[in-house]
Amino acid sequence: MTILPFIQGLGLGASMIIPIGAQNSFIINQGIKRNHHLVAATICILCDISLFMLGVFGGSELIGANDFLFTLISWGGILFLLGYGALSLKAAIQASTTTNQGGGDNQSIKGVILTTLAVTLLNPHVYLDTVVILGSVGSQFSPAEKPWYLLGLMLASILWFYGLSVFAARFSPVLGRKKVKQGIDIAIALIMWLIAWSLFSNWLASA
Repeated sequence: MTILPFIQGLGLGASMIIPIGAQNSFIINQGIKRNHHLVAATICILCDISLFMLGVFGGSELIGANDFLFTLISWGGILFLLGYGALSLKAAIQASTTTNQGGGDNQSIKGVILTTLAVTLLNPHVYLDTVVILGSVGSQFSPAEKPWYLLGLMLASILWFYGLSVFAARFSPVLGRKKVKQGIDIAIALIMWLIAWSLFSNWLASA
């Protein structure tokens, strides 16, 4: 039955996308600032769909079978997440020394597009989730079932990123308060470092 691969794709996709990461934290910040947040969400979705397709139709086997490539992606992800966490902590510290709550740091739409692409495609952890893990599961389905599994993954990405961006924008008067924003940035920093540690532990176990 095609409904089972669809439900599995929706559930697994949500389990990989919803835990906060570099993409989610960026979307939250853009939503709080109401700075082309829907554009950023759309780019995340399109990137996810492309990587889902790559993983489901063979990319997971390529990465999984290549120890050097797996190591490169793992360490790239570790360094990226450590750096992103440091930037979030820096933003929290800087917020405590300023009273400016305006939107002067808003990016142009071109800047938002380029930053979203960087946050998404320069983060190797994204490839581990979408291509390796979700792709490996998808490779177990028959050719007739794979499109339904892929559709479930796509729907999870669409619902989450649009929902997150709209939620952050809707509640930006609350989320944008200095103390709340500081708390969000500190939480993001800690989560990024925890994910980096998880990546390192996985790499160490497979070494």
